[in-house]
Amino acid sequence: MADVARLAGVSHQTVSRVLNDHPNVRQETRERVLAAIEGLGYRRNSTARALVTRQTNTLGVVAFDTTLYGPASTLYGLERAAREAGYFVSIVSLRELTRDDLAEALDHLARQQVDGLVVIVPQSAIAVALAEMPQPVPVVTVEGDAGVGLPVVNVDQRKGGALVTEHLLRLGHRTVWHVSGPPDWLESQGRTQGWRETLLAAGAPIPEPLSGDWSPRSGYRCGQLLAGVPDLTAVFVGNDQMALGVMRALDEARVRVPDDVSVVGFDDVPESEFFTPPLTTVSQDFSEVGRKAIELLLDALSEEDVHPAPRPSDGAFPGPAAGTPASPARIIVQPHLVVRRSSGPPRRS
Repeated sequence: MADVARLAGVSHQTVSRVLNDHPNVRQETRERVLAAIEGLGYRRNSTARALVTRQTNTLGVVAFDTTLYGPASTLYGLERAAREAGYFVSIVSLRELTRDDLAEALDHLARQQVDGLVVIVPQSAIAVALAEMPQPVPVVTVEGDAGVGLPVVNVDQRKGGALVTEHLLRLGHRTVWHVSGPPDWLESQGRTQGWRETLLAAGAPIPEPLSGDWSPRSGYRCGQLLAGVPDLTAVFVGNDQMALGVMRALDEARVRVPDDVSVVGFDDVPESEFFTPPLTTVSQDFSEVGRKAIELLLDALSEEDVHPAPRPSDGAFPGPAAGTPASPARIIVQPHLVVRRSSGPPRRS
């Protein structure tokens, strides 16, 4: 900073005001300081700044199975939103969803003195475990369970399942079969609930759902079973990867999509419009999820600035943070249906 001040012909304090976007700096002076910063390649010493402010400008994110499109897209949305807000992101990706692995991830991030945490919580048991763990910094969950007492940002999975089922019923299908994701995943539970409730409200038969693990291979196995269902005309598949497997199995059984059976997926992966035929699916706005989660976390950090909690120097978890709201916030992001050629009216005999 002294070098910048010397080159720009200003005081050290003026450089600090420019860096902190203080309004009491003339535009000409501001431009001269910024030119000196650019010319010298100056970067703030984040470690020194953290010692003074007790803030690292780093947010921690705990994620699971980022090989899947949904978690990977959510993670990207979070990272981009944090960067736009001026924060770095430190990520821990879990291989297994266990309480011990979660505790280890939180401890790792706590030792980095992150200012706040976003935890992508795909399973209800992990959401409960997280809520029972003390948090020294504000925590926001994504796709978590609103009933566990932590702030959460969700896509309305139940609405997404209902949108698919309503679409197929309106096309004239008597009922809709379902290939769900893993039963212990909150997203899978929501999509299945929306499917079931919509069939129930329409007075339509409710077939026993089949279950996959989000992979095309599991969808293929379910598709082989569905190909033997005599009255099958429509299938709602819990994600696009499994839908690809279902369509492959139906094709091998000489069941045409959508002439014989309509197939609808979920997620709107970039490849879905290039399936044969192009896949009708549900789109989730992962960028909006990331923005809302970061906004919620920054709001919590602002509240903590008003009522600060002591932060341990060794990164240990001493207990819940001060200023935690009694009634946690919940933000719901709406999905929408993308209609393509894999769904159509049932063929009449």
